Amino acid sequence: MQYSADGRPDGTATAHFPQPGFLASVFRDLGVDQDADPDRGAAEPGGSAPGPEGTAPEPYGDGAPGDGPSGSEQEAVAAHARAAALTHHRTQTVRTEHDRLADLLRRAALPVSAMDFESQLRRYEPRPFAADGPGPDTEAEPRWEDFAPAEPPAADPESGPSRRLLDSGYQRELAQARLTHQRALREFRTRRAEAGSPAADDARRAHEEAEEARARAVREYNDSLEECRRAYRQAEPAAVESLLERALAAAETATQDLPAPCRAVFRPLTRTAVLDLDLPPLDLVPSLTGYRLAPDGEIAPVPRPPADRATDYLRLVARLALRALQAADAVDTDEILAGVVLNGWLREPGAGRPGTAEPLCLVSVDADRDALARTRLLPPAAPYEERDDEGVYADAEQDEALVRLRQLGAAVTPDPYDRTAVQPAARAGAAVPAAADLSANEFAQLVRDLLTRGGLTEWSVRLRGPAGLVATAEGTPGSALPGRWLVWASRDAEPVGTDHIATLAEGVREESVERGLRLTTGRFTDEALDLTAEESHRHIHLVDGDGLRELARTHLGLPFGAGH
Repeated sequence: MQYSADGRPDGTATAHFPQPGFLASVFRDLGVDQDADPDRGAAEPGGSAPGPEGTAPEPYGDGAPGDGPSGSEQEAVAAHARAAALTHHRTQTVRTEHDRLADLLRRAALPVSAMDFESQLRRYEPRPFAADGPGPDTEAEPRWEDFAPAEPPAADPESGPSRRLLDSGYQRELAQARLTHQRALREFRTRRAEAGSPAADDARRAHEEAEEARARAVREYNDSLEECRRAYRQAEPAAVESLLERALAAAETATQDLPAPCRAVFRPLTRTAVLDLDLPPLDLVPSLTGYRLAPDGEIAPVPRPPADRATDYLRLVARLALRALQAADAVDTDEILAGVVLNGWLREPGAGRPGTAEPLCLVSVDADRDALARTRLLPPAAPYEERDDEGVYADAEQDEALVRLRQLGAAVTPDPYDRTAVQPAARAGAAVPAAADLSANEFAQLVRDLLTRGGLTEWSVRLRGPAGLVATAEGTPGSALPGRWLVWASRDAEPVGTDHIATLAEGVREESVERGLRLTTGRFTDEALDLTAEESHRHIHLVDGDGLRELARTHLGLPFGAGH
């Protein structure tokens, strides 16, 4: 109703049509602000303007000027609304993938529990027989004295017991006590009779046999575990590999929805574990940030920068690699391992050379025990907290996991999506490793073990690299290698010539040591052998590949393929 100036109705009416719900949702998706004033309905689709006074608004016409949207216009708006809704749905799907990646990054950084031998021991706790109460042989027969009520106090101290027996309350308590005593006595005699019944004896015998079987199973398991511990302490490969793989499998429990198996091979020659980690597929990291609706109505994907995607994949790889290293380090409580080599392999079809199924190595770590001890592999609590302005992603140079991995001297691919591989630090293939199969740390550890058993102690490594090492050592008096020595050991494909001998002799003078030892996995030229036979180079001693194999057989009792 319309009201006149004096507040009375003037008899006219104005109809306000609410904006349809479908179009309202369209305008919300398109971001159009709706006017809150209902009197401006004529300016918006779905509204109606008041007509002349006393008349109702006219309906939409057939497209004449001043009428509402035509049918084709409404179809276009509806199609645009459907495209906007689909764009929003696809963007939400991409955001879900980002959230899953963030959750995997968080869970992959959780510290793992040590799966050493002590944590795997089982303990037997006997279970009581269900029908057992107090044993019939140990349970005493109910006595009347335990049920008899206390006698009432006498009013007259000189009155005898006959006066107390006339007390009615006492008599009621006495009768109730006798009934309770008789009931307890019957139950006791029933239990004693049932305890000797054949059914009860069979049930008890079955329970005792089951408990004995449980106790025997626990003892046998602990005995086998103790046997595994003995073999592990003797560095038997099967026992060490079994313990490592159990620890690696236990470390995966936090990310069971992310397949990343890790296999272990132990080399007793160098006391090194070689871990092969299967990396997750590349498409696990989202390649899009979302979708957008173009002005022409097309739904266009919004790709992420390739560098950001590569960084996110490497962050996940770094966490998985550190978790495997921590599991191997935590389980080795007896310090059998001298080092750990970890190779991360991408085993997707076409990951290696085109047309082959060869895996691609994207990360490789060669860490000795001292390096693992110096590096905090995973934090004890609140791992990898992100800054608020970064969200779940961080720059590769600032990511904590990648920084720690590089502190261990890891080789990491610069771009996994470009299939850029790195050289594995070592490969665990042949049963008898050759010099080329060993990592730099393994070769240095082998040389040190061999010469230490030969009498050289107090090692001081000056240089170490993939090709070999240079170190000083001192032999105890009376040993096979007395005095101070400069050791140069290398893995040479070509024969070692006189220039190496001259360089070693110069190093002996600079280091003020007494002798020099040139060790190679290959051989020496005839000129080099003739030079060391001269008086000026008598203090230089040579060990070739054959001598290295003999040292391994003599001091370690293990075969070694020293040659190339």
